Amino acid sequence: MPPRVPRAAGQQLAETHQPTRRQRRYPSDVTDAQWALLDPLLPDPAWLAGRGGRQEKHCRRVIVDAIVYLVDNGIKWRALPADFPPWPTVYKRFAIWEKAGATQRILDGLRDRARLAGGRAAAPSAAVIDSQSVRAAATVGRATRGWDAGKKVNGRKRPIVVDTVGFLLAVLVTPASIQDRVAARALLLRLRTTVGDRLRLVWADGGYTGTLVDWARRTLGVVVAIVKRPDLPRFTVLPRRWVVERTLSWIVGHRRCVRDYERLPHHHEAMVRWAMIRITSRRLTQTL
Repeated sequence: MPPRVPRAAGQQLAETHQPTRRQRRYPSDVTDAQWALLDPLLPDPAWLAGRGGRQEKHCRRVIVDAIVYLVDNGIKWRALPADFPPWPTVYKRFAIWEKAGATQRILDGLRDRARLAGGRAAAPSAAVIDSQSVRAAATVGRATRGWDAGKKVNGRKRPIVVDTVGFLLAVLVTPASIQDRVAARALLLRLRTTVGDRLRLVWADGGYTGTLVDWARRTLGVVVAIVKRPDLPRFTVLPRRWVVERTLSWIVGHRRCVRDYERLPHHHEAMVRWAMIRITSRRLTQTL
């Protein structure tokens, strides 16, 4: 990650990126308190870091507002309201930030801060894993979609790992035909690069039984504990698993994540991360 720019350059950035005057604000727009958290975590423009390029025309806060508006309301890129920057500008910035890994770093920074504020260590020692199959729109190509026979869903599957509070640690998007225990290997490897080697325990449901348990213990030193559903004729809250189920419901509360519209799987991962960035930043600023 490139070093942060000196204060003088940061002041220059603030002076040249005045917020665009808009006639109205939307419920999805970030507050001043949220922006104070997000701004230092965003990557600096190339021209400001001395890597060339021209100065950006639009304020980064307005770009973030536009992205969050799209994630929250589930609209098309071309349907962004006219008081936002042009949609190609917003999409290009969205794609550049995702390619640079910015969304994961923003989410990591917010999550670590939220955990510390709750009296926990920044890096979790335990997590919960689960997946959710979502229908894919016509924009999703055949090569990256599949049929989930169990859920009767033609689309993609998004396995996620959360900490014991429910904050997102990692997300992966695969064809819906991929079994949970197969996708979990790639997700747990990704998780190691996100939270380090402090993680020692992962709770999961019965779909993660089999060779995954031995592989995780042998390769990563992580114990995968299976939380089995009790044989009861009524609904019951399952220990630990309810945490990840709640996070999945938070994500689905953002309309762009109800169905997968993205041509590229990692762009849908970005949509999920932006949804959790919004939730985590609101939690930190006590606006939930």
